[in-house]
Amino acid sequence: MSPDAQASQTVEIDGRAVKLTNLDKVLYPEDGFTKGEILDYYARVAPVMLPHLTDRPVTFIRYPDGVDTSGFFAKHAPAHRPSWIRTADIAATSSGKKVEYVLIDDLSSLMWAANLAAIEFHVPQWRVSDQEHHDLLVLDLDPGAPATVVDCVRVALAARDLLSTHGLELSAKTSGAKGLHLYAPLEGVTGEQARELAHTIARALEGTHRDLVVSSMSKAERPGKVFVDWSQNTHAKTTIAPYSLRATPHPAVSTPVTWEQLAAAKNPEDLRFPPARALEQVAQHGDLLSGL
Repeated sequence: MSPDAQASQTVEIDGRAVKLTNLDKVLYPEDGFTKGEILDYYARVAPVMLPHLTDRPVTFIRYPDGVDTSGFFAKHAPAHRPSWIRTADIAATSSGKKVEYVLIDDLSSLMWAANLAAIEFHVPQWRVSDQEHHDLLVLDLDPGAPATVVDCVRVALAARDLLSTHGLELSAKTSGAKGLHLYAPLEGVTGEQARELAHTIARALEGTHRDLVVSSMSKAERPGKVFVDWSQNTHAKTTIAPYSLRATPHPAVSTPVTWEQLAAAKNPEDLRFPPARALEQVAQHGDLLSGL
């Protein structure tokens, strides 16, 4: 699909008719980046993105009027969805009430969702097929100004060294916003165990890097340091999916990176990936998170 395609069209994807609308509507005003260009990016990145969405209930953040307006979380599958969109009923942790989530496991579903101006895709660290166990550990490195993503790199390298001594291999991606996300595969681990493991790692990093790392949820302690957010390892929490766009003023992608790229980063721009650069990263390295 060309970014300068007509304003609306119906295309056949996976043998299904998918209506794409308002393709020329600008959703990133500062760059003039349109909905058609968003759809074009997701179509191109789908081969590496879909494995990280498959079998996970997706929470969208939609921005129908652009990223300079208030978006909204969308957990419930919309009633007007096509009949071929797969869903899963998941009990909410707080109330126990069932929420019908969308499952994105093919290109047609991804394009349908992106056409809703679902710019961001968020997923949990567990799969629908085994909700009792987490198959991913995630550490969200969040810098408190004036700290930046470059300070997150120091923490990421320390975390890699720490976990390697315990047989856990970390992979990294940019958050697409300010920080980094570190992942490790898990097997047979409950959500409670995953959260406790992440908290233990965060406290260990804080103990060896008190000048740089904070593990406390208190925002008052974060300025100038990197908060190692361990709390995303719970059943109810989600993390931005690999290769998802972010609703930042300029288009940016949560992009897997090599450890060499992290070590070489001198300023935040070195680790900023607009859609075109994210696609170049995939072309050069493939999916750096495929081992997960």
